[in-house]
Amino acid sequence: MNPRSPSRAMVLAAGYGKRMRPLSDERPKPLIEVHGRPMIDRVLDRLAAAGVKEAVVNLHYKGDMLRTHLAGRSRPEIFFSEETEILDTGGGIANALPQLGAEAFYVANSDVVWLDGLRPALERLASFWDDSRMDALLLLHSAALAFGYEGQGDFTLAPDGQVRRRNEREVAPFVFTGLQILHPRLFENAPEGAFSLNRLWDRAIENQRLYGLRHDGLWFHVGTPELLAETEQELSYELGKPRPEPVV
Repeated sequence: MNPRSPSRAMVLAAGYGKRMRPLSDERPKPLIEVHGRPMIDRVLDRLAAAGVKEAVVNLHYKGDMLRTHLAGRSRPEIFFSEETEILDTGGGIANALPQLGAEAFYVANSDVVWLDGLRPALERLASFWDDSRMDALLLLHSAALAFGYEGQGDFTLAPDGQVRRRNEREVAPFVFTGLQILHPRLFENAPEGAFSLNRLWDRAIENQRLYGLRHDGLWFHVGTPELLAETEQELSYELGKPRPEPVV
């Protein structure tokens, strides 16, 4: 275990999951199963394996269902951050900062689905983290190789790991995976209430303190019921099920 590995994490789980309707009408998106296991449990399992002792989960949409589901979990120990109104990514994390401590911490979207490469992705992030240079470190994936992703990418990546946003008419090679390490200082002088984490990323880019690391495994964009079905099929192949023979 990397001694620098964060011992705390934030798991973002408050959203409505509108694109996953009608499945998300009955349950919050983090509780929708992928390959037989709720997405949030997959994320928390990985965090526990990375050495995370405490995880803060923010709640809003169908929060009682998430609270009940996670009540018996001990690895990592779960704490909750209630949101009476949706605070978006930046506001949600800022609201939970008192529970996250003074050191760098992992942040994971609760619906991230990925397979590790040669080393666990969270372990690679912790190994690359440099507290003296970074306020945020994002796990990025090749947009062209991201399963189910059809966008124009998010970032370019310099040889030293610094990231730059895609220009308006540009196609960028990397997409954000939903996994990152943040330091609390990123939130100094942050806005009040609801705001996107993008605002703080942009400030970190200006200060040359936003970095990225390329994921060396697989990453799945699970945004709709159709993509969920395709992801489950692809995971079956990746985890051992034989692929069908090509039609000739």
